[in-house]
Amino acid sequence: MRKPLMAAVLIPLGLGLAGVASAQSSIPAYQNNASEAQRKAGNSQATAELFYMIQQLQGDVRRLQGKVEEQQYEINRLQQQGRDRYVDLDQRILDLSKTLEDRASVPEAVNGSNVSGGSEAPVTARDYRAPVAEEQQAYNKIIDLIRNKKDYDGAITQLYDFVDKYPEGDLTVNAYYWLGEVYLAKPQLEQAKQAFTIVATRYADHRKAPDAVYKLGVTLDRLGEKEEAGRRMKMVVQNYPESGAAELARKFLGGS
Repeated sequence: MRKPLMAAVLIPLGLGLAGVASAQSSIPAYQNNASEAQRKAGNSQATAELFYMIQQLQGDVRRLQGKVEEQQYEINRLQQQGRDRYVDLDQRILDLSKTLEDRASVPEAVNGSNVSGGSEAPVTARDYRAPVAEEQQAYNKIIDLIRNKKDYDGAITQLYDFVDKYPEGDLTVNAYYWLGEVYLAKPQLEQAKQAFTIVATRYADHRKAPDAVYKLGVTLDRLGEKEEAGRRMKMVVQNYPESGAAELARKFLGGS
């Protein structure tokens, strides 16, 4: 009786323990499958987000490239426009300087009496247009480029713009003179000769004229036109005897 009773007790107990063990062994498998699915889903979402970010970056790069191309086109257009304007103004100055050079012999013939000892009538100064505030500011900016920043190329461009925008004013003559100075410093002697000639002949009554005639003589001397350089120096002494340029011209003539 005892043995059948123990068997009746142990068999159900063993079956129960086996069921628990079976259930426990099945839980990790389920959890592993769920974790794997979640991991794959997470990877898939991360891949999708990364793809989306790459697409956005590629779109941003294309837009930036388009803007860069537009800006480069605009820069090229403005540069070409500036070059065309520069060439046009340079040609106009060249034509004007040649015309004035052809007329330069006329005032010399009038002043010939001074060479033989006669007194020369003083040049009557005209009234030049006074600069407006904007004009003065533009001129000051150019002078700063020349004297302080030594940006000669930038100064040349702005000087051409200045004489084109503000013609026939007091500072216009100064601008022509400084155009000659900058060209002389570069040195671009033919262009310097043109600019100084304009001041020396067209604006002979301006306060910058003595310096311009003297610097024209210096330029001609550097170009190898010694005889013409000497003639210009004599003109400084004859026409502007009390000027500082006349003193420099006398030194030049004394040393030549």
